[in-house]
Amino acid sequence: MNIVYMSNPDFGIRPMERLNEAYGLSLVVTGLDKRRGRGKKLKPSPVKARAIELGIEVYQPEDINSEESLRYLKSFDPDLFIVVAFGKILSKKALEVPKYSINIHASLLPKLRGAAPINRAILEGYDKSGISIMKMAEGLDTGDVAMVKEVTIEDKSADELSQELSNLGADMIVDFVERFKENKLEFSKQDDSKATYAEKISKEDGYIDFNKDTAKDIERILRAMPERYSISTSYKGERFKIKDLETDYEKTLGSPGEIIDSTKKLRIATLDGSIYVKKLQFPGKKEMDIKSYLAGNSLDKGTILGG
Repeated sequence: MNIVYMSNPDFGIRPMERLNEAYGLSLVVTGLDKRRGRGKKLKPSPVKARAIELGIEVYQPEDINSEESLRYLKSFDPDLFIVVAFGKILSKKALEVPKYSINIHASLLPKLRGAAPINRAILEGYDKSGISIMKMAEGLDTGDVAMVKEVTIEDKSADELSQELSNLGADMIVDFVERFKENKLEFSKQDDSKATYAEKISKEDGYIDFNKDTAKDIERILRAMPERYSISTSYKGERFKIKDLETDYEKTLGSPGEIIDSTKKLRIATLDGSIYVKKLQFPGKKEMDIKSYLAGNSLDKGTILGG
């Protein structure tokens, strides 16, 4: 089996490891190194870093669809392209290089096609998520589906759900390749009329609207948001992040968004109760637990947050 694997984030590591263990990957294709962190040093994608540790050849094209890239990929005479959160659209010519081009997608297709299915599933209050393995087509996650397995979301964070789905995808893709080898695959067309789309997450998705978001909504939004964004509101015009919280569904007399306690704890009224902020971070400051923060700073009781 000649398998070319294309991925970038942590989510793609476990399937890559399992495929390499089972078949020995011919090539890993990943994005260009990017400047990350405070020092803005060039760093590889998580998939590249792990591929190098595993001794797999890595290819980082500027344009995956260029003639140069296609010639190089064809030189491996691949049976399969396996694509996982790669972030680039493959052209028709690229998709036709191997026998099959396959995508591991983290949703129950046709629900949540697109860039951020894990975060959106939590953000939008879905009960279930899962993995779909499909044949790639020119549209966005529109290809015929070979395998689907679901998991319950419950109170999982995006990171927890991502890890669970990565492990599930790793198991499923090995099963898929075995069926591919034995010519036992069956594909089903997606029902496009039931399609929904998972747009890329932005920091604005985490901005709390206390006049709309309940305590339960706010807790769910916190679980859905990537760590780099978290959730946020503003105090007297200054926006700050809430990094951890607890919910309380006992009704209060406070208006939505009102600080109703800021002595040794920070309690904020919501439409259906309140939230207790456990950790926060103001701009230019380090993340602090609320007890430490309130020991050296004040937040005026009665202030309405947001706006």
